[in-house]
Amino acid sequence: MRLNDKVAIITGAGSGFGEAMAVMFAKEGAKVVVSDINGAGAARVAKAITDAGGVAISSECDVTSAEDIAAMTKQCLDNFQKISILVNNAGMPQRNGSMFDVDVDTFQKIFDVNVKSIFLTTKAVIPHMLESGGSVVNIASTAALSPRPGLTWYNASKGAVVTMSKSMAVELAPKQVRVNALCPVFAGTPMAVEFMGGVDTPEIRQKFVATIPLGRENTPRDLAHAALWLASDDASFITGVALEVDGGRCV
Repeated sequence: MRLNDKVAIITGAGSGFGEAMAVMFAKEGAKVVVSDINGAGAARVAKAITDAGGVAISSECDVTSAEDIAAMTKQCLDNFQKISILVNNAGMPQRNGSMFDVDVDTFQKIFDVNVKSIFLTTKAVIPHMLESGGSVVNIASTAALSPRPGLTWYNASKGAVVTMSKSMAVELAPKQVRVNALCPVFAGTPMAVEFMGGVDTPEIRQKFVATIPLGRENTPRDLAHAALWLASDDASFITGVALEVDGGRCV
């Protein structure tokens, strides 16, 4: 198994991309901390993993709270004694629309969830990787590389994730901590309706799919496979990349 003897923290793992990653990582041998602000969702995913024979615990965590992240980190160490993998997956979308219609509180929340959270997990979690090395996977977006109109502030937050990932990779490389970003395209996750402007219709969804050369939406499984590779020793010489998981959207 590709993650045997690894311990992984995955934020935003109560649904969508994070759930798929948690389930796949556990199947590949990792002990998983399923973290989500939705405690019931996190508990459901952790139970599904343990019912299938894997090892997982749940942690209700608001990734914008330093106190919550500290508690999540302690919970992981108390249960598993180490941290090998950190996946910063928790995210907040922007409802598609004019950049002028976004209020200050919404802007701040987007940056708190998408950007500040990585600052906080870096401070709390990564020091526990420095002695033995590890892998950090930050979930960015194709929005960082090829921005769509109507999502300006979300695009900017994910651009920050890519730049942070590259800078972290250079700074942490001497400690053998690898840092990479994944850039998924439009996907069938709970965030999708926000990207479509709050209305989910086959016609609007098809407009997004039409921009993807491979002709379909991203799926949680697509991203989980990419995250698994980056987190595993198979990618031991890969750091500082922003890997597009986008069916050709950014070509």
